[in-house]
Amino acid sequence: QVQLVESGGGLVQAGGSLRLSCAASGRTFSTYIMGWFRQGPGKEREFVTAISRSGGSTSYADSVKGRFTISRDNAKSTVYLQMNSLKPEDTAVYYCAAGIGPFVGASTTFKYWGQGTQVTVSS
Repeated sequence: QVQLVESGGGLVQAGGSLRLSCAASGRTFSTYIMGWFRQGPGKEREFVTAISRSGGSTSYADSVKGRFTISRDNAKSTVYLQMNSLKPEDTAVYYCAAGIGPFVGASTTFKYWGQGTQVTVSS
């Protein structure tokens, strides 16, 4: 089992940037696919992005493609989400997740979840 802790959320104006971090416990970080999800007010949780175990493959939701970038540093057991050109509709609680099995983007089996960090984008 892996424990995940997100940080870096906050309040930002539209057009601004934030970088979220997710620190994982344990010594087997590189065995997990990592991803980010978000849940806006009154909405269902939605897939944002995922990255394969060695970082060679990524997948993005159409709504964030070109604006968000996922990366990972296996030596630091940390995954990042760089968010640029933020829009009010990006306002949500963002969750880090660890997946198992094959890398299939949004269809990856995500098993472990962080506590979430709030991102608020003002207009």
